[in-house]
Order: sequence, then structure tokens, then C-alpha cells
Amino acid sequence: MKMGNNKTLGIKPAKRLGLVQEYYFSKKLEEVAQLVAKGNDIISLAIGSPDLPPSANTIAQLCEVAQQENAHGYQPTKGTPELLKAMSAFYSRWYGVDVDPQNEVLPLIGSKEGILHVTLALANVGDQVLIPNPGYPTYTSLSKLLGVEVLNYNLREENQWQPDFDELEDMDLSRVKLLWTNYPHMPTGGRATRKTYERLVDFARRHNIVVVNDNPYSLILNDKPMSILQVDGAKDCCIELNSLSKSHNMPGWRVGMCVSNATWVQWILKVKSNIDSGTFRGIQLAAAEALIGNDPMWHAKYNNEVYLQRRTIAEKIMKAVGCTFDPQQTGMFLWGKIPDEYTDAEQLTEQLLHQHGVFVTPGFVFGSNGKRYMRISLCAKKERMEEALQRIIGNK
Repeated sequence: MKMGNNKTLGIKPAKRLGLVQEYYFSKKLEEVAQLVAKGNDIISLAIGSPDLPPSANTIAQLCEVAQQENAHGYQPTKGTPELLKAMSAFYSRWYGVDVDPQNEVLPLIGSKEGILHVTLALANVGDQVLIPNPGYPTYTSLSKLLGVEVLNYNLREENQWQPDFDELEDMDLSRVKLLWTNYPHMPTGGRATRKTYERLVDFARRHNIVVVNDNPYSLILNDKPMSILQVDGAKDCCIELNSLSKSHNMPGWRVGMCVSNATWVQWILKVKSNIDSGTFRGIQLAAAEALIGNDPMWHAKYNNEVYLQRRTIAEKIMKAVGCTFDPQQTGMFLWGKIPDEYTDAEQLTEQLLHQHGVFVTPGFVFGSNGKRYMRISLCAKKERMEEALQRIIGNK
């Protein structure tokens, strides 16, 4: 009997897998790995995975807790008291938003987990969700996997990548349960604005829709961190996701947070408690140290100094390939419009990869409104970014 042969057993994948594609970077990184294996030196300016370390105090706290004999058991799914208080204090310090640590904040294993849990807690199969175009691909893929119908709403350069509320009002919203938004915006670097947040809160109230703001980039190259929860009454109709991945250089640690009213947080906890068993105590206490430890400003000061240097080089790369960009954009990427001579962004990014050994991201990955744009990540050493620039200039 042949075991392990799906053709013999007749096993087929779940139908939901046919609704999504393998993540672009998952496939592309295999191609890049093959190029490297053949001796090519590829400079990756594609993925937003911070290459900078957390603070020394954060790492020391993790190591200290890991040495404790009683630190390795299951932890509360809702988070340790230390982490909950730190997350509440983080919102007070940076955004001036009061958050009850007992019932208005929930730690997450990264904000990507939050996208899953929020959708499971608030949207039924057959409901609709509004997702920005361009936008983070996971909003779309997870919605499809959960049987929720995706409706895209447009973000455009001429509107500074803010929602077109006239278009939104003209849509059939009768089955819409959630609206995903993300400011500072990824991939375009569109800034958070008080006006946009106020209009989103008003939109949510009038149409009985839950607005979810994904807010992991507010401390990166941004002199005015904002939260949608700064708007009066926002907790009644909005949820905000935040993360330590970008702001505190902890992407692999998987620490995020969900902030909203106590009722919705409890619903999301009900989902989460049936899926995971809490995060390692050492990670939770180290995350608390990162948020409110000896120098809670350390990451913001350190990161912005480094990213500003890298951003200057990224702008030179954009200009070297003929792209235009908004110098006011924020975050840890640079988003640029490709020259008219190229059919689409992938034509340019493939040229950069195979002729210059520089890997950047074509904008179509984030939706049809991104097909004539490309994105450069600032998550590479200054020396490597300078080398990428010289390769492009020298080989033109």
C-alpha cells in the first residue's frame, strides 16, 4: 500500500486554498535564493523586516526571565499584568489616549494574528469587508480564507493616498461589517491625518461599520505619531492594531496589541483563547521593558537617526531609475512611481534584480492601484544601500 501519495489516497486540499495565492515574497525569495546559490550577490531592499536590534535592556530582560525556573509555564492568554500596564502606558505617552489595562487592550502574537482574530470575532461567512487598494495583502487573503467577501476601496496618489469618502458613500454598504485602514500607510507612506481619522469615525457611526486601523509605523520617520483612538468616541466604533515589530525592532518576537472598547476586546479574546495559549513570559516582560523601561524613547531616537540616513540613499536610488516620489511620505519604505517607458513596475523590478542584483518590490503586490509603483525597504545596512545605488548608476 502506497502511503503518502495524495493521488492514491484521493486527498484534495480544502477549497479555501483555491481562493488565495502563495504570498509573493514566499515565492520570490526562493528565486532570490537560487540566484545567490549560483554565486550572485543580491542586495535585498524588498522586505520590511528591521535589521536593527532591540535595546540592550530589552534583551537583558528576556535573558533574565528565561533563567527563572518558574517562567516557562503557560501564561495568561490576555497577557501578564506587566505587559498590559506597559501597553496602556505606551498609548498614553505617544498618543495621549487613555487605555484601561484591564479590559481595553489585548496582547497579540503580532498584528497579523490580530487581523485573523478581529475578522473571526466580528465578521460572519458572507459578510463583506472594505480593504484599501493598494494595501497590505494579508487583509485580503485572510478575509478570503475565512469566507468573507472583499470589497476594495481606492487610494490614489492625487488624494495623498487617503480614502475617497465620496466613492465610499456611493458603494452598497448593506453587507459591510469591517473597514480596514492603515495609517501611516503601507506601502505608500501616506501620512495619518486628523481629518481622515475623524471622517472614518463618522463613517463608522453612520453606517454601523467597524473601522480597524492598523498602526505599526507611527513611530518611524514621523514627527507626529497619531492614533485613530484620539478622535472622540472612536473606541465605540473602532479597533486599533499596533505592534513592536517595526517601532521596537522586534519582528521575530511576535508582539502586537489590539486596543478598543472592553466589549470588543472580550470578543477577540474569546477567539484568541481558543487558538493559542499565551506568549512566553520572557517575551512579555521584555516587551514591557521595551515599551516603558529605562529609556522608552530609545528606539524612536535610534531608529529615526538610522532610517533617515537610509532614506536619503533610497531617494537617490529612486531618482537613478527615473522614479518620482512624495518626499513627505513616512514610514520605513519609500514608494515611487515608475517612468512611463515601463509597461508596469515588475518590468523595472525584474531588470533591477537580474541586471543589477538589487531586489525591490513591485507595487502590484499591494493591489491594482500599485501596478505603476515600486517600493524600497529601508531595512538594509547603509553600506549595502550605497552599493545598490552604485551598481545602478554604474551599469546604466
